[in-house]
Amino acid sequence: MADNNSKQILINDSSTDFSNDLAMAAETHESHLLILEDDQGRKEFILEHSIYSIGRDRECDIRLVSQFVSRRHATLLRLPRKDNSNNHYYRIIDGDAKGRPSSNGLMINGRKIQTHDLKNEDEIIFGPQVRAIYYLLQHETTPPGQTDASEYDITLINPGMTEDFED
Repeated sequence: MADNNSKQILINDSSTDFSNDLAMAAETHESHLLILEDDQGRKEFILEHSIYSIGRDRECDIRLVSQFVSRRHATLLRLPRKDNSNNHYYRIIDGDAKGRPSSNGLMINGRKIQTHDLKNEDEIIFGPQVRAIYYLLQHETTPPGQTDASEYDITLINPGMTEDFED
């Protein structure tokens, strides 16, 4: 009878709990990038804040240099994803945060739209020769204390391969 109990204990102790393994897996993080082209050339903006004003006005967070865009042309809002992850997405809205639309509107991927949830490589046209491309960059990070296998990628050299073979 004692043997059966000890076997049962061994079976329970050998069961594997994968919840800790899942916590140690690499996490996927997202970065949001807006590449803008206007009369001054190309500029890159890493998006991290919850709201951005975009336009010709000097007070805008992202300033557009062109006479063809409105002072407060568009607003970017950061919103949480519905999948309960820590990730989020950006929504672009025509006009300012008070709901006043821009004079010329927004063209996103060739269509005139008042609001749009941005996706990777969306093209936003604010006016003639003023455009932006949105990029959603995904990268994995390894939890602290865990190393990437590529860190240990080494090449072993056979000592015989290093001799000069001059005869």
